[in-house]
Amino acid sequence: MGQCRYKRVLLKLSGESFCLPGEFGINGTSLESLAERIAEICRLGPDVAIVVGAGNFIRGEAFSQKSHIPRNTADYMGMLATIINACALQETLEKLGQPTRVMSAIEVAAMCEPFIRRRALRHFEQGRIVILAGGTGNPFFTTDTCAALRASELETELLIKATKVEGVYSDDPKKNPDAKLLTRLSYDDVLRQGLRIMDHAAISLCRDNHIPIVVLNIFKKGNITKAISGEQVGTLIDDL
Repeated sequence: MGQCRYKRVLLKLSGESFCLPGEFGINGTSLESLAERIAEICRLGPDVAIVVGAGNFIRGEAFSQKSHIPRNTADYMGMLATIINACALQETLEKLGQPTRVMSAIEVAAMCEPFIRRRALRHFEQGRIVILAGGTGNPFFTTDTCAALRASELETELLIKATKVEGVYSDDPKKNPDAKLLTRLSYDDVLRQGLRIMDHAAISLCRDNHIPIVVLNIFKKGNITKAISGEQVGTLIDDL
């Protein structure tokens, strides 16, 4: 097992990580596999924060466009859905023996704590994973922006964007068999080329706070260990 290069990392999980491809909701097998990968990170020793999305339930912007629900309300519905994912992940991690706390940017007192930076840091000191739900607590911001914001607030040294693909490609690999995996990009490359990895606000925030981003396939065995050990895996986005 590799040596951990980072003291504190943030893992950004898409809602789709919680279900099978093309499906909806939470799949138990996918959830357990996800929890096992996260436990791998913890065994390497860093503090771990997790930001969860909710695309397996609802995407606020898309839902508002297809319904009579205004965007701000649709986004709050998405924030509530992240809490469902966060609580499911918490229970699964704790079944594996990993202490975990859910902290939310919107108040749901019966299920999670409010996000307070100093309290989150205290949880790290106690060896707990901190799952950050509720996005930023504001509509019109994505959970990717939340990940970059929390990574900055909590002084994390690496942001891992966990996906079901190997990294960032030169083109859509499903449509173009000649698409190449890009192993390293600068923040400005991503912004200039309009690559749809994370929204521009998230990329800019990571650039301004010098937080490297690794985009990888979380379900491929060994990828997490490589990322935490500083080895080449997926796509690295940094200052170059």
